[in-house]
This record gives sequence, structure tokens and C-alpha cells, in this order.
Amino acid sequence: MPTNNTTQTTLFSPLTFLGQERPHRVVMAPMTRARSTQPGDVPNQMNAIYYAQRASAALIISEATQISPQGKGYSFTPGIHSAEQVEGWRLVTKAVHAKGGKIFLQLWHVGRMSHPDFHQGDLPVAPSAVPFEGQIWKVDPTTNRGIMVDCPTPRALSKKEIAAIIKDFRHAAQNAMDAGFDGVEIHGANGYLIDQFLRTTSNIRHDEYGGSRENRLRLLKEVVIAVADQIGPQRTAIRLAPFLTARGMNCPDILPTISDATEFLNCLGIAYLHLVEADWDDAPTFTESFRQTIRQNFSGLIIVAGKYDLPSAEWVISNGYADLVAFGRDFIANPDLPRRLEQNLPLASFDGSTLFSGSEIGYSDYPAWGEDNI
Repeated sequence: MPTNNTTQTTLFSPLTFLGQERPHRVVMAPMTRARSTQPGDVPNQMNAIYYAQRASAALIISEATQISPQGKGYSFTPGIHSAEQVEGWRLVTKAVHAKGGKIFLQLWHVGRMSHPDFHQGDLPVAPSAVPFEGQIWKVDPTTNRGIMVDCPTPRALSKKEIAAIIKDFRHAAQNAMDAGFDGVEIHGANGYLIDQFLRTTSNIRHDEYGGSRENRLRLLKEVVIAVADQIGPQRTAIRLAPFLTARGMNCPDILPTISDATEFLNCLGIAYLHLVEADWDDAPTFTESFRQTIRQNFSGLIIVAGKYDLPSAEWVISNGYADLVAFGRDFIANPDLPRRLEQNLPLASFDGSTLFSGSEIGYSDYPAWGEDNI
């Protein structure tokens, strides 16, 4: 719940989360970094170091993690469906907890945002077989270099397959608990599978999973209920992207659909709602009226992400539209970001060319303040 007191709520006011007081409201956003061990998409000690360096966040949300082999859409991204992956993630959670941090695992099924090379030549899956413009990052095995490649037109899921995916989300959530995570965040944003079901532009089904707004919300509801039933609603969260228009997701009915979703999520009592705002230069504006609607619908914790700096983060929290703010690129280059923001220290810039590299360079080699005589 939002803080109710007479003191101005700021980014650096304390907040109780999962029964523990966190000293501030700076969250590390989920960011794909493509550094899992191959073959097997297994998290490793390098990942543990990287996340532990950033444990001063009020909460770390892990990079998107596939719930099944079918859910994979990018090279070298980690999974949470094998025993080896669970053991790899346990290295990460132990390292973060040793530094006093909290970490949620983001559960991911990419749907149509994939490529046949990840699926033994089979097409990626989606609500409907609708062509769209989208690209994923894939490593060429002949050169070992990653490039962006186009996604093909997917094939439509059967109802039996949808039921299996819901079970995969439930199983992945339990695996996350077994790996030591504090909770999970369901990835329902950015044009991936759950988001695809929400949109009329990607979902043209004529059954109980398509057509009406209620039907398009069905997969989201069934996944959230399954995960919450397995690990508890207090450890279950979701990320949504109301104003996304890229990747063929420009749906005229999405804002009312998201509004309905938040009412359902509020009744379920989940850990938090994570709203990602489009962060490219000519992106649609996340309107203040929509922020007000979401705040009215959802009384729990709200995290927002999307090109925030200190002034805009203070604005969104002080107005009560969010309780925490997630930072992405700034947390890559500044492992001690909360301290730098609070003390108004200069921020280092990240090297975009190393975003999806396979080594420590541009990953765990960014120093905290004072470590390199800045």
C-alpha cells in the first residue's frame, strides 16, 4: 500500500516490502544481458557477481528468464525450467541475499518474438498466426556473433497448448522459489506472449481466448492465478506495458484492457504492479489521467520504469502515482546507483556495444563510486 503519513514521500523515504523495511525506493529494472552458460542457458558465477554488485537496490528484478524451451526468443538468455538452471540461479540469490538485497525472477514466454532456430525449425507460437514486424537477437553459430534478425509469422496456439503454458508458468514459479528468489514477476509487457493475448492487433482468435476484452484477459488471469496459487500472491507480481506500440502492438483497446486487468490484480492482492513506459524519443506519452486511473484501480505497490531521472522519479512518487521507480541503463554502468542518486554523484554512461556480450566487459567491470578514482 502507498505510504500514508504527513511527511512528503520521496525516492529516499523508507518502504516496507515483504515484511522488511527498505531504505529507499530505487529498483533495478529487468534487463536482458545474454550471459548465461552454453549449452543449457544456465546462470553462472559471473551473473552472481553482477547482481550482487547491485544489491543496494530496494529490489532487483532479474533479466527475463524463459519458463520453458518454447518460451525462448533470444540467444544466451537464461531459463528456469531445468535442474541445472535452478542451481545456477541459486548462486545468484545467495550472492544477493548475502549483501542484504531482495530479488524477484522475471518469468518469460516470448511467444511470437522468436525464431525457428531456437525451436528445431518449428515456428514460434502466438495467439494467432498474424504477420508483424519484430526482431530478436540471435548468435550466428558460424561466427559466434550476435545480430538482430526478423521474426517470422508465428503459428497459432491450440487451447491444449495454452493450458500447458499455464502449467509451465506455475512450475517455473516453484523453481524460482527453490532457487531462493524472494518472488517472481510475470512478464506481461513488451510484446511478449501474455501481452500478445491482450491486443486486438496480435490476437484475432474467435474462442474464449480472443475477441472480447474479457476473453483477451483470460490468459493473464489464468497465469497469475496459477502462480499465486503455487507460491502465494504476496510473492507474485506482473509487468505490463500500456502504451507500447512497437512490434505490431498498437492496439486501440489496450488502455481499457489494462485498466480491467489492474482491477483484477488488485482483488488478488499481488506483491506489486510494474508499469513499463515506452522510452524511445517519439514514444506515446504515459498520460497523467491514465496514471490516476491505475492508482484508483490498484491500491498495492506500483513500480514504474522508463527513462526516469531523479526529478521525474521524485515527481511520480510524490504525486502518489508510484511507490518505487525502476532504473535500467543507469544501473548497468552504476552498480551503486542508489547512493549516487541520493548523494547527487555523477553517473557513468554504459557502453551499448557490450549490452549483449558474453564476458565481464561491460557487465561486472563497472566500478562503484571511488573504486576507479573518478
